[in-house]
Amino acid sequence: MMSSHVAGLGLDKMKLGRPQSLPDQDEADDQQLLEPEAWRAYTERRNALREFLTLDLSPHLLKRHHARMQLLRKCSYHIEVLPKHLALGDQNPLVLPSAVFQLIDPWKFQRMKKVGTAQTKIQLLLLRELLEQLDHSRAELDALLESPDPWPFLAGWALVRRRLAEVSAAMDSFLTMMVPGQLHIKHRLVSDVGAAKIPHIRLVLSTKMPVMFDRKESAAHQDWARLRWFVTVQPATLEQYELRFRLLDPRTQQECAQSGVIPVAACTFDVRNLLPNRSYKFTIKRAESATLVYEPWRDSLTLQTQPRPLEGPSLSHTIREVVF
Repeated sequence: MMSSHVAGLGLDKMKLGRPQSLPDQDEADDQQLLEPEAWRAYTERRNALREFLTLDLSPHLLKRHHARMQLLRKCSYHIEVLPKHLALGDQNPLVLPSAVFQLIDPWKFQRMKKVGTAQTKIQLLLLRELLEQLDHSRAELDALLESPDPWPFLAGWALVRRRLAEVSAAMDSFLTMMVPGQLHIKHRLVSDVGAAKIPHIRLVLSTKMPVMFDRKESAAHQDWARLRWFVTVQPATLEQYELRFRLLDPRTQQECAQSGVIPVAACTFDVRNLLPNRSYKFTIKRAESATLVYEPWRDSLTLQTQPRPLEGPSLSHTIREVVF
């Protein structure tokens, strides 16, 4: 009998033409039951499936895709404003992205930001579903490969090939969708300005790598904490960040004020006037910007300040030198 994973391929629904009852045999017994030509087809197709699972759907490859997916879920997503057609070396300042952005209707751009947010959420959802589909397909095909039953590779091979094609298409869709796409613009966002010829523009979704605390360099002291953070791919221009902190488990109304939001234009900051021997939660993210459409994640870090040093007893006695 085929396993439940193999049955998930739909092979159990086919009339494979095998005997109703056949005891389990090892590979040598199967070879004796099959004609030489059938045995040759069985081994070739089995090797083809093994090669597919080794090269195109290996556990290592799926693990890399899972890691990439986790990274995408932590990225921030922005809209880039680019001219639709920009000639190489064109020095016209009106076609530069920074200049074109200034000419966009603010209300229309805000509407496109909502479209970008929805498109990003849908894209991440589809990526997760495709990755789950690839994981499930890997388990199904691996179970088929490990099964001692030769009949799916013979009478049911057409269905197996169709399943492999579906898995390959799902992998192609996953790889394509990992790159944010272009936003469809129904109407012009830039109006004609005088006699100047304003080019058509295109809006493209782009990702920025997540902001992460440097956990080796971040540390809390008695009444202050030094926080450091980084971005794996450093931006070309200086970015603005938003650092939040709050005291965990405040005990008095006054201690509830031990929190705040600090704008920072660097990758390090010292938070002062903290309470000794207490736990604080720190959160870092990019500051809000005009092009931000989606930022589902932010890094957080909990540190405990050091206790006050114990005061030793007063040394009122006289130290005497003892000579033996």
